[in-house]
Amino acid sequence: MADRYRNFQDLASATQRDTDYRIRLEDRGTAPVILAPHGGTIEPGTAEIAEAIAGSDLSFYAFEALKAGAHGDFHITSHLFDEPNAVDLVGRASAAIAVHGRKDDGSETVWLGGRATDLRDAIGESLRAAGFDAALNTTLPGVHETNICNRTAHGEGVQLELPRVLRRRLTAEPDLLERFVLAIREAIHTGCANRPGEDSASSEIGSPSAERGDPS
Repeated sequence: MADRYRNFQDLASATQRDTDYRIRLEDRGTAPVILAPHGGTIEPGTAEIAEAIAGSDLSFYAFEALKAGAHGDFHITSHLFDEPNAVDLVGRASAAIAVHGRKDDGSETVWLGGRATDLRDAIGESLRAAGFDAALNTTLPGVHETNICNRTAHGEGVQLELPRVLRRRLTAEPDLLERFVLAIREAIHTGCANRPGEDSASSEIGSPSAERGDPS
């Protein structure tokens, strides 16, 4: 099904916040932002996974549909996603990692996209070292300049596409989720720390806080 709304204004005009959808945001002033623009019933599990990656120390954003329906009912494609809170938060960051979902295709491969190629490749290498499959995304490369993950201060970010089967496993298996989270955070630490002129906030990224609840 095609998207019902072309931008956030159209969606907001026809729906009600906290009834049809909700927005969660934690602005912690960090160089990277972890976001899930298609959370809730749109691409289930993506908001929970993004929140786990953010932990209690990285900036986090999620747009979540609250009502069941077709995929396109609340889905705004990434290069048109212009919810003001997301645009503002991402625009003040130097890196953004967006967690997305895709249909199952017989694999658990994480598709890697976005314009931040160094960070993208670091995440792929770290995921593979942790035992996950990861490959460049040739179907949904996420390189459009207005893709929400690329609306950072540097004009680049990373887009991760996870199949439904992997999202189900990550939200049901805490140990697997922890391994996934640590792999991505290690890559963020390496990638952001190596960026010229990066502030110290990114250099302090480590394991997510033990205070993070089970997102399942």
